Amino acid sequence: MSRPLARTYEPVPPESFEKVKGELRQVTGELNRRLRVRLTLDEGNSRVLIEAEREGDAANVLRARDIVRAIAIGFDPQDALQLLDEDYVLVVVDVTQAVGDRENHLRRVLGRVIGENGRARRTLEEITGTKIVVNDRGLVGIIGDYERSQVARHGVELLVQGRMHATVYRRLEGMMRELKRRESTELWFGRKGEGSQTS
Repeated sequence: MSRPLARTYEPVPPESFEKVKGELRQVTGELNRRLRVRLTLDEGNSRVLIEAEREGDAANVLRARDIVRAIAIGFDPQDALQLLDEDYVLVVVDVTQAVGDRENHLRRVLGRVIGENGRARRTLEEITGTKIVVNDRGLVGIIGDYERSQVARHGVELLVQGRMHATVYRRLEGMMRELKRRESTELWFGRKGEGSQTS
């Protein structure tokens, strides 16, 4: 007796279902080809069903779910497809958990994360090497490798707490210097170890 195939649902806000539906059309073929998953749009319940086409593809279902979630948050479909890379993750910060649902307060805090003409968001992206989207429902989405995404999350959380932009940027630049130093050390010792094995 065969086991049921992996499946999951990803909710989509009803007000953005049509937009998400159009953007999912751009990536459905790629998801089917690369992850062997099938997407079914359930407009009545405002959600997307993601099903594996074969047994043993549960991890692919979860990866496809993250891509659907990224598009629903507001990422461009091509940016969301970066999540096909196993080193990339989607991190979601729900600002409403920190500030509550007072609309004026939420708008002000999201404005801090976005910055004037998007400058704060772009600066966070440049420092951390990630992609960041801020939507009007209070969600901040971050796509990047795991370590850089965590640095970006920290920056978003500091801005939400009310820290000064310049202070946050300096903190993140220090974290990124440390991360790059660690990566270069790991790369150096990794190569050195490879060389000693061949001798």
